[in-house]
Amino acid sequence: VNRDGCQSLDLSGNARNCFLTGNPDSYRSFSGKGLRCLLDVPNTEVYRNAHHGSGRFCSQSSQPLRKKIPSLRISSVGQLPHRFPAWSIQIIRSFHTSPSLQAAPVPLFWIIAKPAQKLFAIILGRSIRKWWKALPPNKRELFKESARKNKWKILLGVSSLGVVFVMFYFTHLEETPITGRTRLMVFGKEHFRELSQMEYDMWMDLYKNQMLPETDAGYQVVETIVGHLSESNKDVPEVSALKWVIHVVDEPVVNAFVLPNGQVFVFTGLLDAVSDIHQLSFILGHEIAHAVLEHAAEKASLVHFLDFLSLIFLTMIWAICPRDSLAVVGQWIQSKLQEFMFDRPYSRTLEAEADKVGLQFAAKACVDVRASSVFWQQMELAEAIEGQPKLPEWLSTHPSHENRAEHLDRLIPEALKIRESCNCPSLSGPDPRLIFRLNMRRLLELAEGREAPNSTKQELSKPKLDFAHT
Repeated sequence: VNRDGCQSLDLSGNARNCFLTGNPDSYRSFSGKGLRCLLDVPNTEVYRNAHHGSGRFCSQSSQPLRKKIPSLRISSVGQLPHRFPAWSIQIIRSFHTSPSLQAAPVPLFWIIAKPAQKLFAIILGRSIRKWWKALPPNKRELFKESARKNKWKILLGVSSLGVVFVMFYFTHLEETPITGRTRLMVFGKEHFRELSQMEYDMWMDLYKNQMLPETDAGYQVVETIVGHLSESNKDVPEVSALKWVIHVVDEPVVNAFVLPNGQVFVFTGLLDAVSDIHQLSFILGHEIAHAVLEHAAEKASLVHFLDFLSLIFLTMIWAICPRDSLAVVGQWIQSKLQEFMFDRPYSRTLEAEADKVGLQFAAKACVDVRASSVFWQQMELAEAIEGQPKLPEWLSTHPSHENRAEHLDRLIPEALKIRESCNCPSLSGPDPRLIFRLNMRRLLELAEGREAPNSTKQELSKPKLDFAHT
């Protein structure tokens, strides 16, 4: 921290980190021969130097960090700290930086009202169908004739209902903090944060026997990173308004999430999966961005609004379909259309926005933001090695690893300018993205060269490779 109050984070050093995918046998094969890793970037002592800055992105602070962060190293089996064992490929099956369903706690009245609303729509639509079938033919004709005579009145009534929905929508629009994007917000933010306490109690009860103590190295890593990210971005009102509380869960799941009230949950599987402090800092910045941008309340607001609109279509489906079985199919189709046309694309939009803001948070904390896209390339490589099917992005609530890495690559130049405006230490060493690409190319060349002439296609998950020492 210097006279202008801009904190900086020096993530340079001489120690090296490695990213190594494959099963434990292949890991031992690599490390036993002293081979190089797919990712080899400087790491160890962080938060080491403080430099001055006056850029508009920098937070104004006068308090230095209380301690240095422990090194996070992944190099060989014999050198791993007790908290960071060799990475098994099985723990990265699905990395979603927000827990499904529980990530967006919703008001209690919605939990109760949502199924009740659907049940009411089904009963109403079914009753209309039965009433219509029970009408004699002559009364049906009279009803149709009456509808034709009053079509303008009916149209006016429907239009009035549409105007009410439109007015409700536009009167509940607001700007997203930091990005300024216009969004629908039905639920009060403060009320929503209070309700997140219920979810916090649920998670604490679920993992009460797996919480790491504050003295654990993994806990200290997360605590220091979150503390520095929040301190470096305290000029953002939404960041300084929350009290960030750390919880590290001893569970081999590659996951992390932050509740709307600032409760940070990180699983040790994520600590094992990242290659260095830079990647972990970006991921935690991404999660903090979700909380700061109030994505949970925003997503719940949109889903609630769409569900309310869908009640009209649900009633029509049960009224028009001649049999209950067809109505059930129609209801399923309607729900899937809503999911794939609105819910999932919107979730991907929120993830992309959190990536952008999280990258800015990391840049202001002087993190090497170039490592952000490498993490998602590693995740894509790990899934390919394990042979997991590559599903289309439109089937997921998160962007694909490939598109996510490309999106971050487009954002990195701007993030580097933000980092420079805070007078952060210059980035030493080669670009980790270049190193990853070169080692990937070398990996493929060696894999082809080691194939036995008479053998079938060798499994990439068990390569017998050697990297030339550089």
